Amino acid sequence: MPQAFEGIRIIDFSQVLAAPFAVMQLALLGAEVIKIEQPVGGDQTRGLMNIGEDQGLSPSFLAMNLNKQSLTLNLKTPQAVDIIKQLIANTDVLVENFKAGTMERLGLGYDDLKAIKPDLIYCSVTGYGQTGPKAGEAAYDGAIQASSGMMSQNGHEQTGPTRTGYMPVDMSTGLNTAFSISAALFRRANTGLGQRIDVAMMDTAIVMQAPQYSNFLNQGNLLGLMGNASPTRQPTANVFATKDSFVQIVALRQPQVEKLFAALEASHLLELEAFASPQARLDNYIEVGQALTDLIKLETTSHWMVKLSAIGIPTAEIRGLAEVIDDPQFDYRAVFETLPHPIDDTKVFTVVKAGYLLDADGPMVRNIPPLLGQDTTSVLTALGYNESQIASLRQQGIC
Repeated sequence: MPQAFEGIRIIDFSQVLAAPFAVMQLALLGAEVIKIEQPVGGDQTRGLMNIGEDQGLSPSFLAMNLNKQSLTLNLKTPQAVDIIKQLIANTDVLVENFKAGTMERLGLGYDDLKAIKPDLIYCSVTGYGQTGPKAGEAAYDGAIQASSGMMSQNGHEQTGPTRTGYMPVDMSTGLNTAFSISAALFRRANTGLGQRIDVAMMDTAIVMQAPQYSNFLNQGNLLGLMGNASPTRQPTANVFATKDSFVQIVALRQPQVEKLFAALEASHLLELEAFASPQARLDNYIEVGQALTDLIKLETTSHWMVKLSAIGIPTAEIRGLAEVIDDPQFDYRAVFETLPHPIDDTKVFTVVKAGYLLDADGPMVRNIPPLLGQDTTSVLTALGYNESQIASLRQQGIC
């Protein structure tokens, strides 16, 4: 059986993380992707956080560009624009993440290309969207964490606001983009109509905080910096130091709290007024929290993992990436995939693939990430260019 997006062609102008990850998710489900890169350097992620000389194949690039072809074109030349327009005639989806207005200035805006392919789905991914006073401004994950309100809720009073150590806005924007393109393709299948998609990192960051914004908009509730505490502010839901590391415990309902104190051999504390009820524990947050801290640090993380999980209290050890990778759970999930290295056939590399399983025709790696421009000749040949014409384009710095 065919995969969901088999037969769909995507022209991918995007680079870095959010939009390339979105396109890769569709490619994992069968879409053909032609990635457009500048002849010199290509996607800037090729050299991002790279150790050693891997010819523009940084770990970040490898993780975002499975199942793609690489076509190099200098988009500032009219010949390159003409090649794009030839490709568009047989393209279903275009994805770009330039600053708002850039594609229009190149002569590759939605209206320009819709005239060639009326049912084209044209997706732009930017920091703030195509409209509004911030349209056209550059953005990156950390800046959006700050300006969207995320950092006002992340950190401790002692440290002040902090950003996350990973890129939640980039990656969630990628998933949001993949969803919007999927929806547009479904709509086109039913109506025959193309669509303009405008995805903003800022909008996605707001959506990620929907419960917090709803609480503020409807009740004026602002939580502020809470460290590792639960948004409920209950002291029985927090991260605690153990004898050898840290553990997160979430006991919110009264029966859970009673089980927790019983496991800590401290049920007698619940007879005290400050510990007796959820409101009392909330009013005496510091006292209750200190009592829990003193008790939990007496035993190891593994002790609490076994004891608390057995009685139905959500408990998780704070793990590093190396520990997570070794979890046997992932032997069943296909989240990670190990592949032959694009350059050195004595090496392999491992990437994160997709966050779900299907019982048939699921996410599949067909091709490893491409070297810069490795498919330029084959793509141009398919358009009708001969060997001498391609050589001339290369000599002129067009491809």
